[in-house]
Amino acid sequence: MDNLYIILPKKDISMQLDNMVASFRRNFCSFTVLKDADEAGDLRGRKLLFAVELGDAGFDVDMLQFILKIRAKDPNAFAGSTGSVLIHSGTELGTKRFAQDVIFLANSMGCAFMGHPMVEATGSLRNFMTWQKTLDYSLEEISLELSGRLGDRFLSYTHGPVENPKTAVIYSSPHKFSNTLNLWRMIAGNLKGFDINEIQIENGAVADCRGCSYTLCQHHSKRNTCFYGGFMVENVLPAIEEADCVVWLCPNYNDSFAANITATINRLTVLYQRQSFHKKCMYGVVVSGNSGSDSVGKQLIGALNINKGFRLPPYAMFSETANDPGAILKVKNIERKAALYAEHFRKEFEPRG
Repeated sequence: MDNLYIILPKKDISMQLDNMVASFRRNFCSFTVLKDADEAGDLRGRKLLFAVELGDAGFDVDMLQFILKIRAKDPNAFAGSTGSVLIHSGTELGTKRFAQDVIFLANSMGCAFMGHPMVEATGSLRNFMTWQKTLDYSLEEISLELSGRLGDRFLSYTHGPVENPKTAVIYSSPHKFSNTLNLWRMIAGNLKGFDINEIQIENGAVADCRGCSYTLCQHHSKRNTCFYGGFMVENVLPAIEEADCVVWLCPNYNDSFAANITATINRLTVLYQRQSFHKKCMYGVVVSGNSGSDSVGKQLIGALNINKGFRLPPYAMFSETANDPGAILKVKNIERKAALYAEHFRKEFEPRG
């Protein structure tokens, strides 16, 4: 029997969110609503639904307090669990940003998230308008239908082992200057048996997406190409298509990732048109000169897990602070941290006991 644990600490929620939760759990045999962190019990190895109601300021303080209270008792309280998110806002703003906050926090506590793990409803529900091109429903009906579909997919979701997983590593910084690449090499030294393909996106190698129409993008996708062709089509897309997991090495540039990485992610749409990324895992290795690694990690989650549908494994983001060239090698206990991250990495693909 599959029991769903609905994390819903907010006392007053909208009818919209209440109906979305009801649609999500429609085929679960049983469910438990968790209102109080002190009474939540053991949440390891569970199916967790984070039901978020945003106030006018774009926050659900009750949800944050619930998660932080759980984390204070056990930093790995969600280990072995898988999560989904339903989120409603009374305005047009805040849904994606706050969902990234929740996913980032829960993931750091051991919760995995399947690809496309959320349904968001803005105040006007106008974010569902594109769905009316394929569904002859009202906006409210679409919000409930998509919530139900997400719940059904969540109910049946499994993730199995992979032998000798193919790993594509995407980076843009040259090695002699890159603390991020040096950190990855420490991690990779602990990944024996992984088939690792490192791809450097050099300046000018990948042009940003030109915004082709859906029809034109689909046309190129069917031919395994893209409007621009070149390095992206010849090297990056085939590597990601074959990969079981993709590691994104992201030095922090002004609390964002590099333009080359942004262009690469934007250009994934042509592959996304013909292949689901749900079975592919995504990881992020982020190094900041000062602070802001969480900003970059959340952007990766938003772009790749929420939007493009890559699976987010437990403890997927590894961040450190290192400024001068080679400074990463002097970070206290860095080799032990790299080995621990690699251990999480390996466990994701090993047979479950």
